[in-house]
Amino acid sequence: MDLYKVIQDLYAEKERLERVIASLEELHKTGSALPPVPKPAGHRGRKSMSSGERKEVSERMKKYWENRRQGKEGKAR
Repeated sequence: MDLYKVIQDLYAEKERLERVIASLEELHKTGSALPPVPKPAGHRGRKSMSSGERKEVSERMKKYWENRRQGKEGKAR
């Protein structure tokens, strides 16, 4: 292994990296970097219910739990 050749290769790579860094810094200064990625349309998350919808769900769940309790009383443990 030729140590002199390895050192030359490392200096060449260092110069290439310095040029790339300088060009990236210039892009950052001018603001001409890649355009921003657009956000997806719409929003995610839980949909809020209207008061009427809440009332319907409440009545439905009361019936559900009433039927569950009645079914459980008839079963033996």
